[in-house]
Amino acid sequence: MTELMPAEGVFSLIWLLIALPLAGAVVLLFGGRRTNSWGPYLGVLTVCASAVLGWLMLLAMLQNPPEERTFDQNLFTWVSVGGFQADMAFQLDQLSMVFVLLITTVGALIHIYSLGYMAHDPDRRKFFGYLNLFVGAMLILVLANNFLLLYVGWEGVGLASYLLIGFYQYKHSAAAAAKKAFVINRVGDVGLSLAIMLMFVTFGSVSFEDVFGAADQASEGTLNAIGLLLLLAAAGKSAQFPLQAWLLDAMEGPTPVSALIHAATMVTAGVYLIARSNAIFDLAQVAATAVIVVGVITVFMGAIIGSAKDDIKKSLAGSTMSQIGYMIAAVGLGPIGYVFGIFHLLTHGVFKAGLFLGAGSVMHGMNDNVNMRRYGALRTVMFITFITFAAGWLSILGIPPFSGFWSKDELIHAAFEESVLVGVLLIIAAGITGFYMTRMFIMTFLGKARWEDDVHPHESPKVMTIPLIILALGSTFLGMALLFWGDIESWLEPVVGFESKEAPLSTAATIGISLAAVIAGVIVAYVMYARRPIPIEAPRGSWLTRAAREELYGNQVNQVLVVTPTLVAAKAATSIDAKGIDGLVNGLAALVGAISGRLRRYQTGFVRTYALSMVGGAVIVVLALVLVRAS
Repeated sequence: MTELMPAEGVFSLIWLLIALPLAGAVVLLFGGRRTNSWGPYLGVLTVCASAVLGWLMLLAMLQNPPEERTFDQNLFTWVSVGGFQADMAFQLDQLSMVFVLLITTVGALIHIYSLGYMAHDPDRRKFFGYLNLFVGAMLILVLANNFLLLYVGWEGVGLASYLLIGFYQYKHSAAAAAKKAFVINRVGDVGLSLAIMLMFVTFGSVSFEDVFGAADQASEGTLNAIGLLLLLAAAGKSAQFPLQAWLLDAMEGPTPVSALIHAATMVTAGVYLIARSNAIFDLAQVAATAVIVVGVITVFMGAIIGSAKDDIKKSLAGSTMSQIGYMIAAVGLGPIGYVFGIFHLLTHGVFKAGLFLGAGSVMHGMNDNVNMRRYGALRTVMFITFITFAAGWLSILGIPPFSGFWSKDELIHAAFEESVLVGVLLIIAAGITGFYMTRMFIMTFLGKARWEDDVHPHESPKVMTIPLIILALGSTFLGMALLFWGDIESWLEPVVGFESKEAPLSTAATIGISLAAVIAGVIVAYVMYARRPIPIEAPRGSWLTRAAREELYGNQVNQVLVVTPTLVAAKAATSIDAKGIDGLVNGLAALVGAISGRLRRYQTGFVRTYALSMVGGAVIVVLALVLVRAS
């Protein structure tokens, strides 16, 4: 591991990256109504300032050779108990830097967009406070230099997502979605907390340097246990199988929330956790294989769900599940795939944020209607949204030269280097991506108008369209910039490692087959939705379509395996408490009361009665003595 350098120059301000959005959150959430008028602008300013600071740190980092690009800042000792110590300390290296830039830059654009999207919401100050809280917690997560501090950011992200998903808490569906996300994420959080405890027991420390430096001294069983627990945590936060059910319901939050949390940042936290823990997964083959399996399963689940949803945001949410599955599968490949998993994470963060904000722009012009069967022909009245959405659509399809082409095909080729089966499956999923994204594009922007009578679509204001344009430019050029100018492979190699094997297919062949699969999906979608009228009411469809609309029955499975047994156990516990424990206590009390009631009859209060009782008792005693002596 690269020796940590002391923080110097601009790197002495690493703490400020986090402090700025957190300070904004404190002011906005505790400042009261007096901050209503200027509070949202403060929220935007704090995140923009963090973004500028992050880019300055990147420029400073580039001045150092690759092996000297890790900077450590120790603020103070946070926990000191016996021989255990955890510091409030941050580590900025090549891996955390790419996340800092993604979180702050895309986050700043989403904040600016939200000024227009939430302009008429009476609680927008609170909304921006929650956004600031989320950005600050996410920065803690990716900048922490130990797992305990990472856990703080991890939980902070969970809290902020709960607040944002349930922002419209007066709606039952939003409140239920927030609780669902919170509970399912707690399942994953148990995995992370147990992994941290096992690290402490095994290594006597939870700092990255100590854990990763001593990983090769631990047993394979211990490393696999830690790896599987980390995978459980990643599955919860990144909405991967089997903890994926919360993501589609999370679309109940305002659309900028979907762009920030469920496209660019929160759902990528699991990918970061596995990539950061590469020293463990490189030695834990069982856990690494499990990561690949989970990723591939989720790739198909998300793609199939996205193919059947008529709600534009939920279709994009299914897409997010699928694309994060690509990244999870990639980082499970080990040194062959870490770099390309992060590469795709970066391009996806940009083009998916653009797609979600584009969907928000469409909703803004369609009276918040999310049903794509009520869209159509919007290219004629929302041209900027149409063009910028098209850039994201072509990017996620992997059409050259758009960003997704460079990252997705590099990822698939890396998969072929490790496993032909995984590579083939990812190509098939790319074909499904071509289908559902083209379906979405046609239903929304092409064909004939299917608008409701009271809807008058119009382009969004500049405060919303300018971020869309910037994200569209990123969707077009970021992949080329990262691969050729930024040399993403060399940039990340000092942190996550990189190696290449001989693949059964050349890069050109992989690209050709992948593009053919995508084009096949596009053609199928074109025939089904552009050449035929789109009915307002969704047809019944095949069994697979119906299953996809029901999210492959994930909620029903959770109901049977988790919710119902929990309710039964709760009722049983209540019954035991009421009839068993309370019955015993109440029964004893009743018995004592009955005995007392009987005895109370003999307490008359008359002296003659007590005298007669004493005489009667004396007679009985005398008779008993006589009988004993006679015998």
